[in-house]
Amino acid sequence: CSLFRNTTFKENMVKLDGLGDNTKSDFCSEENYDTFPCNMDVGSIVSLSLGGAALGLCFAVYLVYTLRAYPRGNEKMIKLADSIAAGSRSFLKTEYTYLCGFVGCVAAILLLLFTLSSTRVDRTDGIRVASCFIAGAVLSALAGWIGMIVATDANCRTTEAADKKGLNTALQVAFSGGAVMGFCVVGLGLLGVSLFLILMSLGRDSDDITSSDAMIYPAMAVKYQWAAESLAGFGFGASAIALFARVTGGVYTKAADVGADLVGKVEQGIPEDDPRNPAVIADNVGDNVGDVAGMGADLFESFVGSIIATITLAEGDVALMALPFWICGVGVFASFVGFWFVSTKDGASQKDLLHALHKAIYMASLIIIIGSALLCWGLFPHRHEDGWRIFGCVMIGLLCGILVGELTEYFTSYSYKPVKSITDAGLTGPATVIIQGLGVGMISCVGPVFVLVATIMSCNALAGSYGVAIAAVGMLSTLGVTLATDAYGPVADNAGGIAEMAELEERVRDTTDALDALGNTTAATGKGFAIGSAILTSISLLSAFEKQADIEGLINMGDPVVFSGMLFGAMLPYLFAALTMLSVRKAAAAIIEEVRHQFHTIPGLMEGTGEPDSDKCVAICTKSSIEEMVLPGTYAVLAPITIGFLVGPRCLAGMLGGSIASGAMLAIMMSTAGGAWDNAKKYIEIEKACGGKGTETHKACVVGDTVGDPFKDTSGPALNILIKLMSVISLTIAPLIAGNGDWDDFYYGFVPIVIGLVISYYCYVMYWSQDIEYKDYNNVAKDDDAAAAPAEGVELTKLDDANQI
Repeated sequence: CSLFRNTTFKENMVKLDGLGDNTKSDFCSEENYDTFPCNMDVGSIVSLSLGGAALGLCFAVYLVYTLRAYPRGNEKMIKLADSIAAGSRSFLKTEYTYLCGFVGCVAAILLLLFTLSSTRVDRTDGIRVASCFIAGAVLSALAGWIGMIVATDANCRTTEAADKKGLNTALQVAFSGGAVMGFCVVGLGLLGVSLFLILMSLGRDSDDITSSDAMIYPAMAVKYQWAAESLAGFGFGASAIALFARVTGGVYTKAADVGADLVGKVEQGIPEDDPRNPAVIADNVGDNVGDVAGMGADLFESFVGSIIATITLAEGDVALMALPFWICGVGVFASFVGFWFVSTKDGASQKDLLHALHKAIYMASLIIIIGSALLCWGLFPHRHEDGWRIFGCVMIGLLCGILVGELTEYFTSYSYKPVKSITDAGLTGPATVIIQGLGVGMISCVGPVFVLVATIMSCNALAGSYGVAIAAVGMLSTLGVTLATDAYGPVADNAGGIAEMAELEERVRDTTDALDALGNTTAATGKGFAIGSAILTSISLLSAFEKQADIEGLINMGDPVVFSGMLFGAMLPYLFAALTMLSVRKAAAAIIEEVRHQFHTIPGLMEGTGEPDSDKCVAICTKSSIEEMVLPGTYAVLAPITIGFLVGPRCLAGMLGGSIASGAMLAIMMSTAGGAWDNAKKYIEIEKACGGKGTETHKACVVGDTVGDPFKDTSGPALNILIKLMSVISLTIAPLIAGNGDWDDFYYGFVPIVIGLVISYYCYVMYWSQDIEYKDYNNVAKDDDAAAAPAEGVELTKLDDANQI
């Protein structure tokens, strides 16, 4: 460790990188192995993270048993909650069935590529990378499944608490339901990364190590470097599941939401979550599969991705590798303590409710600050300056997460001017609501970008690329409680839906509406937090990719090859967002047609004597969302593979840079605008602004909210997964294209191109070219006789979907 004394962090890394011969350096060399921290084995590196994983998972189990002590309500409430839970389970089972085939195929390809590649020294790399990929995918899916199951169980308990106990108890029940998701994500994430770092460090052949080019580092460092390379497959698996979960869940929930709102609230004039609306159950199911399972998988990937990027950039330095694991372990404890600070008073305002959740986040952040300071002091006994530089990066990352969340809250909470301005725009109609919302979304990019730029530049000045990566770890260290504040939202939303459908007293709906409005703000804040963490994680993965692909210092933005890659990458988020938006429109059209059909063909439905066929809407949403995930997912996975093999690693680095910059702006704009539109409507409904419900201003804001639904819950959130997925795929294939010049192995690039073309043609023929049949119900009589059967002479209009698009 003496190599690092009396030098700056960057000089240390230069010294480490500049060891040109094949001899062990003084960096944790053999004579220093018996001194701390150089004498830590891999078990010691992950010790605190394994302890944190155990705490997180045990606390999640405790919360589940605590929730079961709360009553579920009356028979009607239980029936509604069971219907929502059954629909959610059915959807995830269908989704995971398809994803099993995808995971198996990709794992087989990774096994062959890394086993047969001539660039690999260790022939076990194939099975290592493939097993990491499968583990990442399984744990990501498992976290989403557990969170969704608990959330669908907590919804009716929250409604009952709102009815019998009041606002504070309802808040704590809903927050506990969301906390299960948060602690499962950090627990399973830390458990998976820690165990697989241990496994990937085992069985390395010492002859392979001593004969490799990486022997400029000590043998132990080389072993850890290779383990970090294999762990990129873990991030790939987690990212793939996150992308598909976000896209399918987003299409599902917004197709049902748009269909329910446009036909129920706008056309029929019935309240939100009215039991007569056939799409209400599907809408509530969508809240869980999109905002609980989808968001959980998203932040699971960010969490493990930041750790993988950090240990890759550590280059085998035992202390630098241990730090992210130890910080995350302390972070679970900090989140555990913060959880107990969530409480409020009955009759609390939105600011009071926000403060109740902020107390948990601020307390967890304070514990992380103290814990990180102690860890940096203890892990760097011979290079204290470096330890404090890294601590500064952790602090900056933590502050960045808080500031991005606060800025997002400002633009999405109706307590502040931006959302109120959208409500005021409703006085002149829906067009001005949409214009104002787009303007608010665009200007909301300014603050987070300033914060992120300052974070990146400050951390780079303090500790280089490693500093940026550890800042991402710092931002995500309190994920247990941060994700709980986000996952709480769908529980509160479902609770309000159950209160309306069970026809409980108005005071119960008022309580759940207050929690729902808070949930909309925390969901928007959570999306802003997810985007910020995705940007820092993606930049760290990009730095790790450049290192693994041997192209550091070779990226010139004026180079035509690099610039072409940047332009191509900047286009990809727009293509991805377009596909997901069109998917929502197409799926919503099917729901709208079905809901209209039921309103006009089921006797007594509007009068409340007929029963809607909710299962039909659930089936339509499930089928549509599964079909629509194929094309966006295919392009996201194949784009980096195509560019990497067809052109080369320099063009791929440019593509990643372009996609990160473009995707970040688009994601912030869409997520914030959608959240602002939503709360502009809530401002009227809860605070009785502009005359309250039923006014023309309210109807205009409902239209704005409908436009914003796919913005904030489908396309916007999926974009941060897109940039992370492409970054981690690039890191995974980096060893296969390392050292390649431009167009060296271009013929391999034609394989993913052909695969993409085949899948695109299949999707067009099977899904996108299909006609949608609409019925004109404008002149259909609404008396009982006409409602019993479709009226004769109903005009049928066929619209070619491709032409309509």
